[in-house]
Amino acid sequence: MSSRERILGRVRRALADTPGDDTPIERAYLREHGDRGVEETVELLAENLADYRAIVHRCTSADLPATLAGMLAARGAKTVLVPPGLEPAWLADADTEQVQDRAESTPHELDRIDSVVTACAVAVAETGTIVLDAGPDQGRRRITLVPDHHICVVRVPDQVVSSVPQALERLDPVRPLTWISGPSATSDIELDRVEGVHGPRTLEVVLVDSQASEVVNS
Repeated sequence: MSSRERILGRVRRALADTPGDDTPIERAYLREHGDRGVEETVELLAENLADYRAIVHRCTSADLPATLAGMLAARGAKTVLVPPGLEPAWLADADTEQVQDRAESTPHELDRIDSVVTACAVAVAETGTIVLDAGPDQGRRRITLVPDHHICVVRVPDQVVSSVPQALERLDPVRPLTWISGPSATSDIELDRVEGVHGPRTLEVVLVDSQASEVVNS
């Protein structure tokens, strides 16, 4: 008996008790782990973002312009890259030159930008991940990969889900999706961690509680 015949024989024996048709196998994967309320889900997101070395801020919608202005000032940012669909009011208080995203911008021009501010498509609590889908308030993928400092605004609780399966239900698979879990980081064979190799060295995430703002205004 040849080696080929022996291998095929083992495969046939292994498949002997499987259905002969193409009936799909049901897999009872959990859509989320644990039973959490909205506040607990948001807290888990904040905890996991921080665990990935992202800097987490929390504020209301009314306080967002001042919060962003303070973050940019603390960073010493003189220029901030702005996606075309970003809410103008978000950076109304910032004493920083706003640079519009342009298709003709070169990587060297983007590298000279101090900071970039974007929104997001969805945030995943269980993995501490924010997802960008190149929407108008997020811009093209490259503007969040080349500048060294990325500020991402997440609307709470509307854009927060517990798990990756729940996030996938909200996303369009044909769009260019960027999944971000903390600042860019890589390790060599000796496990020396280096940040900023293939993306921003610093990631700051602002969790904006729109509901809290509504309660105050009412």
